[in-house]
Amino acid sequence: MANVTGGMDTKAHFLDMKRQGRPIAVLTAYDFPTAKAEATAGVDLILVGDSVGTNLLGYASEQEVRLEDIVHHVRAVRRGAPQTPILADLPYRTYETTDAAVANAQVLRAAGADMVKFEGARPEIAAALAATGIAVGGHLGLEPQTHTDKRLRGRTAEEAARLLNDAVALDKAGIAMLVLELIPEEVAARLARAIAAPTIGIGAGRFTDGQVLVVTDLLGLTGTRFRHNRRYADLAPLIETAVSDYVRDVRSHAFPTAANSFAMPKDARLAFESSDG
Repeated sequence: MANVTGGMDTKAHFLDMKRQGRPIAVLTAYDFPTAKAEATAGVDLILVGDSVGTNLLGYASEQEVRLEDIVHHVRAVRRGAPQTPILADLPYRTYETTDAAVANAQVLRAAGADMVKFEGARPEIAAALAATGIAVGGHLGLEPQTHTDKRLRGRTAEEAARLLNDAVALDKAGIAMLVLELIPEEVAARLARAIAAPTIGIGAGRFTDGQVLVVTDLLGLTGTRFRHNRRYADLAPLIETAVSDYVRDVRSHAFPTAANSFAMPKDARLAFESSDG
């Protein structure tokens, strides 16, 4: 696809996809080879999320992720997918004020992100970012940075109404996209109809404008089986088997073989062997 880098271009691109009824396929990536594979496969948007902390960096929670972590991984993903739009998370406590949000979003943009995302009902943050020309995504439902209880949100009428009001407020503030995490699909469907910005679901059912999954979940690299996820591969046992076979071959001198080795030209070898060095 054509490069849509630039805040307003990115926003317009995905608004057009929603208007045309074209589902938006979003997937996380944190490194060069994964981003390259996703771009080749035709992913519409790559999310460099704070899920990098728990899925790649060994952090205990998303709260440990720092801005420099996201910057590092955005740069790697941009190198792997130079033409694919990138959405980058603003980490925990990097958007406590509008000034901080704008400054930190600009850092992510400079690293290669086309759009930034924050969690919660903070329309003032969305408006401040949009006013500077930065495409901004919202995130409602389960908010991993602050919700320690990883449960479904919006199950009661009151919670669902609050989500609807929050989504409308963010939309009016100028968001380019809204991620909906772990909410009933009836609520997600209502939100998708109520706002202009495209909605991207993760555990939000069938009626959002697009879907996002964490790539390590999709590939079966994590042990937990989430209801909202579909495993398209089960790579963890394949990796373990490959590494185990490698260790066995090294210890038994089965690797490397002559086919994996390099030899000197005969004349150079003879001269080397006859030298006094």
